[in-house]
Amino acid sequence: MSDLRSRLEGSPYQGYSYSYPHKTAYRPLPRPVPLAKLWAGERTDSLFLYLHIPFCDMRCGFCNLFTRARPEGSLVERYLAAIERQARVVREAVGDPSFARMAVGGGTPTFLDPPALESVLGLADRVMGVVPGGIPLSVEASPGTVTAEKLRVLVERGTTRLSLGIESFDEAETRAVNRPQRTATVDRALGLIRDSRIPTLNIDLIYGLPGQSVASWLASLRTALRFGPEELYLYPLYVRPQTILGRGGREWDDLRLACYREARSLLLGEGYEQVSMRMFRSAGGLPEAGPAYRCQEDGMIGLGCGARSYATDLHYSDAYAVGQRGVGEIVEAYASRSDEAFGMATHGHHLSDEDIRRRFVIQSLLSGEGLSVSAYARRFRSDLRADLPEIDELEEAGLAVVTAEGLALNDRGVERSDVVGPWLYSRKVGTLMEGYEWL
Repeated sequence: MSDLRSRLEGSPYQGYSYSYPHKTAYRPLPRPVPLAKLWAGERTDSLFLYLHIPFCDMRCGFCNLFTRARPEGSLVERYLAAIERQARVVREAVGDPSFARMAVGGGTPTFLDPPALESVLGLADRVMGVVPGGIPLSVEASPGTVTAEKLRVLVERGTTRLSLGIESFDEAETRAVNRPQRTATVDRALGLIRDSRIPTLNIDLIYGLPGQSVASWLASLRTALRFGPEELYLYPLYVRPQTILGRGGREWDDLRLACYREARSLLLGEGYEQVSMRMFRSAGGLPEAGPAYRCQEDGMIGLGCGARSYATDLHYSDAYAVGQRGVGEIVEAYASRSDEAFGMATHGHHLSDEDIRRRFVIQSLLSGEGLSVSAYARRFRSDLRADLPEIDELEEAGLAVVTAEGLALNDRGVERSDVVGPWLYSRKVGTLMEGYEWL
């Protein structure tokens, strides 16, 4: 992977490495894998439980999430019945798992009405064995779907973190990305959330939007700070195939780097800690309490047709789509799936030993903790630099510093996280991602 310097000459925004391998590297498996057999040899004492609700009340122009806007007829009810059936099949296959974290995402989980939201969150304890309030629970929401009644459901179910996708406080900017959003609606939602006393409020914002300036971006950020969020996620705009903006054929480069630098400076000056390129945590915002969980090593159980599950050497999910036709077909098929089919993994990626090592390195480097040479040696019983000699190029390129533990990205390296991540992908994963046919 000796092309780091040439990559650095291009855009700082080459790929968001929040998970490795990305879903675009998944393919139909050569043979279905029974979940009972797959999980029989896995550690299940510290898992992440993820529930996926693939519904929204609108389709934003930048959105490449697996979600369907304004579902019709009985689809929501049939989907919720299917996720309950899947949960029971998966619980039987996995045995007696212990969960350290839980999240409900989408889509927009708070698109559901209160009884449906209660039913979904209730899966955790009535089927999966999670005691309400026993582990950190994060739920995603959008301003127009937040009500006092829904927040009461979230609080009663032990929600510790609510992530609110606002994207911009500027109505003209949100209209430009097919997201009509009134300032009064956003303010009301934030007021209700703060009144609910959910411990951690995260606000998502996007920079690089059509018509946005550095000044308007900072104005949105300052408005967000008025509500004292414990966390802020700042996302650079990516324009991907099959999204509304992607079909417009326009490139968005590059106000984004200036926006990132100004926002980082502002937040550090306000006492926020930078945890990763995207995540900032306030001085009053504490890391999640609860059982130990390391995303580099511990597994995940995903429920719902947009959810991934991670065993050691197999990551699996339903097929991935972005376009509404593709998403609709997958959701419909999921809602009518048999219990027997829920017991099999049929689509995913078998991780090689190299993939497992690279996943550990990528997720360590791109987080605030950095990459520990000793932790790598304990995990893999091998030498980091012998396995990935290119890792030294990060220091040579001025992106990382050697620490007592190993290696950590410096400020310039964090700024180039979306270059560093894709640079570290295995050749096979990179080829699969490039060959993915967007649906």
